[in-house]
Amino acid sequence: MLCSSRWVLAVAGAFVSLPALAGDPDLQALRAEIGQMKAAYEQRIAALEARLQSAEQQQIRTQSAAAVEVPPASQAAAPASGFNPQVSLILQGQYKNMKDVAERGITGFVPAGGHDHAADGIEGISKRGFSVDHTELVLAANIDPYWRGQAILAALDGEVEVEEAWFQSLAIGHGIGLKGGRLRSGLGYLNEQHPHAWDFADSPLMYRALFGEHGSYTQDGLQLKWLAPTPVFLEIGAEIGRGANFPGSERNKNGAGAGALFAHIGDDMGLEHSWRAGVSYLRTRAKEREAHFADINGSEAVGAFDGRSSTWVADFVWKWAPNGNPKYRNFKLQTEYFQRREKGDLSCFDEELAGNACDPLAAGDSVTSRYKTRQSGWYAQGVFQFSPNWRAGLRYEQLDSGSRNFGANAANLIVDSYRPKKTTAMADYSWSEFSRLRLQYAHDQSMRGLTDHQWTLQYIMSLGAHGAHKF
Repeated sequence: MLCSSRWVLAVAGAFVSLPALAGDPDLQALRAEIGQMKAAYEQRIAALEARLQSAEQQQIRTQSAAAVEVPPASQAAAPASGFNPQVSLILQGQYKNMKDVAERGITGFVPAGGHDHAADGIEGISKRGFSVDHTELVLAANIDPYWRGQAILAALDGEVEVEEAWFQSLAIGHGIGLKGGRLRSGLGYLNEQHPHAWDFADSPLMYRALFGEHGSYTQDGLQLKWLAPTPVFLEIGAEIGRGANFPGSERNKNGAGAGALFAHIGDDMGLEHSWRAGVSYLRTRAKEREAHFADINGSEAVGAFDGRSSTWVADFVWKWAPNGNPKYRNFKLQTEYFQRREKGDLSCFDEELAGNACDPLAAGDSVTSRYKTRQSGWYAQGVFQFSPNWRAGLRYEQLDSGSRNFGANAANLIVDSYRPKKTTAMADYSWSEFSRLRLQYAHDQSMRGLTDHQWTLQYIMSLGAHGAHKF
């Protein structure tokens, strides 16, 4: 504004300085009018400069006062007032209608979680009727400019477990990221997602066969990621950890009990398409990892595995949204494949003194033999959001019990060869990104000789701040 005013005055001055033509009253009147304009603009400029100077002086006085102000002793002694984390609470529950099956599992695959089947099967998977799933409390915040932390506490029926508790680097640079604590492994695609972010009410059979009833692999350890400076998304990572969770077991020893490697690559194809592919490897060891079996006479037997377990996972995800805007319509195709090999020793024994085939001589004896398996499986699913609130999806999955060599224990234990299958359809309605109701039907043939028609009505409600979900 000051520049434009000075320009007007300069033009006005030029006109005033022109010599007046003698005897021309019009030119004299014009010169008088321009002189009045010049005087008026000079007054306005002076007023603006005075206001600017006054404002600058006031700002200097304010900053000086803030610099010398001493906080009260009570405030100085309470730095915790600066703790302002992002807090969210996830409420989940469901109604299930399905057959009453004792010791529900996946035929041909060793169950996770030992052999405690007193509660009529795997808790959460076998529960019928109305039930509340884990209520998750999430706390997250930047610790300082260099680190960030997050903790997730899951509560269910009077028990609280630490689902995640980790710190993460923010300023190492060069695309390097470090995370430590209890964390979800970077294996595959679905593993890093929490259940409330799943597109279906339950995890695929593949994840249950690999990692147990929770359908994910979490461990205490360290994770290192590197994001390459390439035109496409390229991420490489490595992990070491305790390895106490299935398919490993608690060994209470120094060093790492499990290690993992993974790589992901992805890119956009035009404005409407994007994709990501990955490959992962997990190696862990188990010591006396127990599982429930039936012997050749139908009696109960316990098998304890000592050895190593190696798993390969390949994943692929493709997303489409018209004009790159997924708010109104979008589609996601997701598929994963795994192959797991285990090798070691299997000890079969009669823990409950039932007189089974693993106790040929006297109570307490056992039969130990070589144990070797190679199993695989996959799933594919598609989810279409056809309006801002409605989605529908379909998932098909199949496993292969593969080749299993129980050695001498093949004569003592029933070893089923089977290809479990399951087809699932779902539709859900979301009032917003914080509230969702889902109806799901599953045609489940994961147990030999049993076809289970399962209906699930699920709700997911999120309270408070919640970070964006992964790609």
